[in-house]
Amino acid sequence: MSTSESTAERLIESTRELLWERGYVGTSPKAILERSGAGQGSMYHHFKGKPDLALAAIRRTAEQMRATAEGVLRGPGTPYERIEAYLLRERDVLRGCPVGRLTMDPDVVASDELRAPVDETLDAIRELIAGIVEEGKEQGQFASRLDGEEIAAAILATVQGGYVLARASGSPTAFDAGVRGLLSLLAPR
Repeated sequence: MSTSESTAERLIESTRELLWERGYVGTSPKAILERSGAGQGSMYHHFKGKPDLALAAIRRTAEQMRATAEGVLRGPGTPYERIEAYLLRERDVLRGCPVGRLTMDPDVVASDELRAPVDETLDAIRELIAGIVEEGKEQGQFASRLDGEEIAAAILATVQGGYVLARASGSPTAFDAGVRGLLSLLAPR
């Protein structure tokens, strides 16, 4: 990796971390440069400005979140076991979701370009889960009356809402309770 690529990488990774910690509004170019250790002109050498760098960081975060979810959801096991593995996978619950966090940022939500990777990632995960629910219905593991899209939306809402409740209370207890409750509702009879 060349020095130029290395600097661009540090800028993207630093921006990813800052977006997760502070959101878009709270992430200043100065903070990005300090975190990355890059020189003052580096950001503008590699990116058009903060929105361009933030977009690269958001895309990277979204790609990683999607890859992690797909790795678990496409893994071995029955449909229920794969959903269970997704819900129980290791997470930094108190830190929240790096992608979901962006939906609370008014500047990200107001920008079609910045919001697109967030929306696309959540849609892709929802579609994958819906397909797994339908697969479970075909196998007789889930009740035929269940709607895959609705269950997938409930799963994502439980995860994202669980992050919010855990952060609000300063404890992962609410997240864990939501996951356990959802799994008990989905458990094959």
